[in-house]
Amino acid sequence: MRRLPVALAAAALAAAAALVGSVASAGRAPASAAAAAPPNIVFVLVDDLAWNLVQYMPQVKRLQTDGTTFTNYTVTDSLCCPSRSSIFTGKFPHDTGVFTNEGPDGGFTVFHDRGNESHTFATALQVQGYTTAFMGKYLNGYLPKDLYTPPGWSEWYGAGNAYGEYNYNLNENGTLVHYGNTDADYLTDVVGAKGRSFIQRTAAAHKPFLLEISTFAPHGPFTPARQDLDKFPGLTAPRTPAWDTLPANAPTWLAGNGPLTADEITKIDTDYRKRAQAVQAVDRMIAGLRQQLTDSGVAGNTFVVFSSDNGFHLGDHRLVEGKQTAFDHDVVVPLVVAGPDVPANTSRPQIVQNIDLAPTFQRIGGAPVSGDVDGRGLLTLLTGGQTDAWRTGSLIEHHGPGTSAEDPDAQDARNGMPTTYEALRTATYTYVEYDNGEHEYYDRTTDPYQLRNTYAGLTAARKATLHADLDALQNCHTNASCWTAGHVG
Repeated sequence: MRRLPVALAAAALAAAAALVGSVASAGRAPASAAAAAPPNIVFVLVDDLAWNLVQYMPQVKRLQTDGTTFTNYTVTDSLCCPSRSSIFTGKFPHDTGVFTNEGPDGGFTVFHDRGNESHTFATALQVQGYTTAFMGKYLNGYLPKDLYTPPGWSEWYGAGNAYGEYNYNLNENGTLVHYGNTDADYLTDVVGAKGRSFIQRTAAAHKPFLLEISTFAPHGPFTPARQDLDKFPGLTAPRTPAWDTLPANAPTWLAGNGPLTADEITKIDTDYRKRAQAVQAVDRMIAGLRQQLTDSGVAGNTFVVFSSDNGFHLGDHRLVEGKQTAFDHDVVVPLVVAGPDVPANTSRPQIVQNIDLAPTFQRIGGAPVSGDVDGRGLLTLLTGGQTDAWRTGSLIEHHGPGTSAEDPDAQDARNGMPTTYEALRTATYTYVEYDNGEHEYYDRTTDPYQLRNTYAGLTAARKATLHADLDALQNCHTNASCWTAGHVG
């Protein structure tokens, strides 16, 4: 695809941005926006990356310098499959039906059987003339050997249980290809090379494109590329104020955790170092993709998006290793975007969620956004245009505890096994309702590390308001209703 002249690119962005300003604009894009060649999208999604690893990723930091970082970006569930389902569709778990990594309320089978795959940003953009490609981790339970390619993807390189980064299979456009144990087989490097090839080929054909590369790194077992095994000698996990500390009035699922043992601390530190090593290949991949965009002459007309499906805890709140909680270390993750008209070195504090990615990608490509999408496009917010008063609350939904040994994210009480909960997070507080009747409330303006659960001290009126606000989000099912419910006190 040839790089658009500046005036034409600006006109295309202005037309696309106009679509974002109103919920009522969920219909077909105007002909002028559809006619102008839209920007490309490169989306890098990593697995289990917490904010504390970004400091070891110079290419992500460069992306921050070149673009905009959202500092209050949360996932709809701090677990792989439900989070990715929300990313693909723009819908909360209560609308995708995916709350866990396995059936009966999660996993690839539920996502597929409920018809979600026919309503993703990929299907929407493909209709708009985009060439689309997916590479890497899809959804838990997806098996490459079935040679299944979901709708919406022009090219497909899907992996299954490839957390070890070596000795895995890819479904490559309907052909099963095995990769072994050589340095060249390291999965992050393999999908990075395929991504560069896709950009080169598609740009040369003058086609708009969407590329998603979804890595397994830095998910456990935290396997770095061999060239990175000696990096960061002596690195230890961050000792935040929440390190090895129970919150006051902790919920039952957490209250029984005693102090971290010496062996646990040693493992935490070792695994944190391995996680930092594992993201080095991701960082190099980002550099390679951006260089290919430049070499192909499309860098100025491409949005590059970096994010994670959920965060990760290592020692905070006396939780050994894992996710699935409503604490910030699990639900607040990076979202960094650089691209046309996106201001450089900028932070946005607005409350945004992974449900906002699908409508954002669709607006970029001039695709209509269905009224049953729960999220809101970020394009106007990204480019500094006028937008309605932004939502003030985000919803986190979780079913648990999951105990299947087949689940790569199975946790025990020491790692954290929260019971089913719904949570409301704003810029200043976090409120959690558990299905066993327990509650948490953290005022993060005075307690940023969430160490004092003060729910018991709230007034009856405040408790009633919090419940009503959370209930409205939990039961919204349309763009309009979720947008209204997201404006909380």
